[in-house]
Amino acid sequence: MILSDADILRRLEEGDLVVEPIDDPALQIQPASVDLRLGERFLEFRRTNIPCIHPDSAGEVEEYVSETVVANGDDFILHPGDFVLGTTTERVEIPRDLIAHVQGRSSLGRLAVVVHATAGVVDPGYRGQITLELSNLGTAPVALSPGMRISQLIFTELSSPADRPYGAERGSKYQDQDGPQASRIGGDTEFDGDR
Repeated sequence: MILSDADILRRLEEGDLVVEPIDDPALQIQPASVDLRLGERFLEFRRTNIPCIHPDSAGEVEEYVSETVVANGDDFILHPGDFVLGTTTERVEIPRDLIAHVQGRSSLGRLAVVVHATAGVVDPGYRGQITLELSNLGTAPVALSPGMRISQLIFTELSSPADRPYGAERGSKYQDQDGPQASRIGGDTEFDGDR
């Protein structure tokens, strides 16, 4: 079951679902979703001469990205073909009986801006800001302004609460993230990590 605006408001008021700060509930809470705003921090991928990135090499991943902070009132220009990691302004806490789906806003999709490549699910138990995988599939640069509504969360109720939600018990890599986070795939068991 997908939560309606009434369900979302009730869960926010009860405090088991957290989306904060919501500056304008009448604007941000849609009929069956919550609009999230773009944060001011971005991870840009550098053009590099390395032959490839090895997912199990954290050093290579760190050398490949650099953080950009966009001052209040300025824009981040997303050029055609670019891929950057952004973040939401809002911090979320998803209870054990819900899963959230990150979707782009159709108004930005019509400008060829995509907000997630693959990471469209926010697991039960997750806490933190959400990293957005921003791409410009169009032919013209698009100005993105921190504070603009960039994506939406749709909440689906699970048939029963998760027994092992996202978090410390699972060794979850991105719990309590603040700002955009680069890949931590090197911590996965298939790369001799512990996750």
